[in-house]
Parts: sequence; C-alpha cells; structure tokens
Amino acid sequence: MNAPDPLLPLFDVQSQRDDRQIAIDAVGVHGLRHPLTIQSGTVLLPTIATVTMTVGLGAHLRGTHMSRFVELLEAQSDPVDQRRFGTMVQAMVNRLEADSGAIDLRFPWFVIKHAPVSGARSRLDHEVRWHGRLHEGRYTFRMGVRVPVTSLCPCSRAISDYGAHNQRSIVSIEAELAAQTPIDELVAIAERNASCEIYGLLKRGDEKYVTERAYDNPRFVEDLVRNVAADLDRDSRVVRYRVEAENFESIHNHSAFARVVRDRLRETRTQGTPS
Repeated sequence: MNAPDPLLPLFDVQSQRDDRQIAIDAVGVHGLRHPLTIQSGTVLLPTIATVTMTVGLGAHLRGTHMSRFVELLEAQSDPVDQRRFGTMVQAMVNRLEADSGAIDLRFPWFVIKHAPVSGARSRLDHEVRWHGRLHEGRYTFRMGVRVPVTSLCPCSRAISDYGAHNQRSIVSIEAELAAQTPIDELVAIAERNASCEIYGLLKRGDEKYVTERAYDNPRFVEDLVRNVAADLDRDSRVVRYRVEAENFESIHNHSAFARVVRDRLRETRTQGTPS
C-alpha cells in the first residue's frame, strides 16, 4: 500500500452533511483519564482526573472532530482553577465550532488533617466533581464533593443504658455556584454538621476524643441533610444544590438515606411573584 502524500488534504468525513436532520445534544469523549494540577483557593494539587468533554452537534453535521477534545486537554499545562475551567469550556466550544458544550472533571482531592488530640498529620481523600456547561450563551458551574463522616444514632443513645450505635456515613453535596468557592469549604460544611469528622490517622487519645464527640453530637440521616442544607441556604454563592447522606448502618444490612434538593433562584422568583 502506498503511503499518502502528506501535502495532499485528506477527505474530511466528519464534515459531511447529514440528511436525517436530528441534532445531537452531546457528543465527545468520555472516561478519559488525564493528569491535571487543580488549584482551589491557595492549594495546588496534582491529580488524575477522569474527563468527559462534549459539545452539541447541529442537525446538518454528520460528526464532530474527536481529536480536538484531546488536543485541548493536552494544551492545558497551567493549574486549573474554577475561572480557568470556565475558559476551557469556552475554548472547547469555539474550537469545535459548536453552540453548546460541557466539561466534567472527577478527581480525588486530598486534605491534610491533624488529629484532634495528638496533632498527628495525615491525608484524607474526597471525591470531587467539577462540571462546567455553556448553553445559549450562559455558563454554569457545579461542584460536587463526597465527604466521609461519622454519624451516631440519637434514638440508640436515648434508649440504651450504655453506648450507642454509630457508623461511617457519606455526605454528598452538589452545588451550582455563582462565584469561586474553595473545595475545602464544601468539605467543611459536611464535616461540621456530622456527629464527628473522620481522620486518616488517630492515636489512642484521639480515638477517645472522636468516640466521645460523636456521642455528644448524635445525628439522624435526616439531621445531616437538613443541617447541611441550612448552611448552604446562608451562602449567597450557592444558586442550586442537592444534598444526600447515606449511613452505612452498623446494626442493619441496609443503609439509611436522605436527600434535599433546592433551587434557590426559582424560589426567589416565586416569592417575588405577586399573588
């Protein structure tokens, strides 16, 4: 087989016209793992992100240019903060000559923690999601965190002569944000509303502390989501949010679960509408 002449243009199949007249809402690359340095506040953390990049495709086009997504990602050498992430979304839409597009990043985020009594230093990881979307000229940014915490049952404590059952829980927050918000701030909201935080490293004095702190701060799964929601309601940067909590019960073979979803922008509009 003869090698193609590098000076001759190759036929662009993707740019062929499509006669089915069906627009595609999102097309691109999914599940791409890529090294990035994430900046949140003053913290810079090299991490491995799982990336999804998509654009809308007009009804008249047969396909998009898949290689351009990877080219855009490879060109990103600077640390990515929330502002630069929005710039990446805009650059992708422009490069693919699209009207809409979205980038979804999922990555582990490590927080340095110090044990409450001994001060022992350790790292604790959280699952973080950044989702930026440009649609009809409007850009929106959502951030999600999954935070492990401890919860202790108020009912168990109230009815038991001694002790109370407790368990590890996961608090998930996903918030649409109107201004830059450090990842650690969402993590802190989840942690302070739990029975106790979780640490990567504890000495005996620390174990005593976290056990007693959880006992002094019992929380139902309902308490977890309501307390987190109340904190988000007080934050002017939060436009919409979803809060979920799952308790991996220590006395049952199932989890306890609760969810709160709020659209503060819609609620504000509704309240401002005259009856």
